[in-house]
Amino acid sequence: MMTTEFMITSLIVVLIPGTGVIYTISTGLLLGWRASIAAAMGCTAGIIPHLLATILGLAALLHVSAIAFQIVKFIGVAYLFYLAWSMWKETGKLELNNRITQKTDIEVATKGFLINILNPKLSIFFLAFLPQFVPPDSPAPTTHMVTLSISFMVMTFIVFVLYGIFASGTSHYILKSPKFMIRAQRAFAVTFAALGIRLAFMER
Repeated sequence: MMTTEFMITSLIVVLIPGTGVIYTISTGLLLGWRASIAAAMGCTAGIIPHLLATILGLAALLHVSAIAFQIVKFIGVAYLFYLAWSMWKETGKLELNNRITQKTDIEVATKGFLINILNPKLSIFFLAFLPQFVPPDSPAPTTHMVTLSISFMVMTFIVFVLYGIFASGTSHYILKSPKFMIRAQRAFAVTFAALGIRLAFMER
């Protein structure tokens, strides 16, 4: 049911650095590989509501209703700014010897989940993306879309985990420098703020 075109297109989409990728990388760099897996799980779980909305046709509401879209969008913007502020505020507090215990896996996963669930562009994206790969003559289009959705989520999780583990693997060398640690945290904070600004000015 899955075509090579779908797999390649999905891989490209997943590999492109977005909010979820940046969150997973920053988590792996600052909190370790275990936390990065929790972040990947949270970000992947945050895709589920958008996929369900697409399959059930609810994503069309966000596309048609400007008010609904703007409400969800600005909640997402506010949350990205909150993440930026939190990371900037915590600059220098994380240390290499206790970085993994600094936050629980549930807290890390929850943040990742909220990052993706509060991005209305994902629903619009899946509404335009998934139907393209469902054959017009498919005897069970809903089942086909569910299968494609699960495949996309598995690919997302694997890629995010690899991003996070790579970041964690390099952190031992990077975080030896307290100055670099501070700069890295501030850089991620600024990046989240920039993503919030970009989302704020995005049109449907």
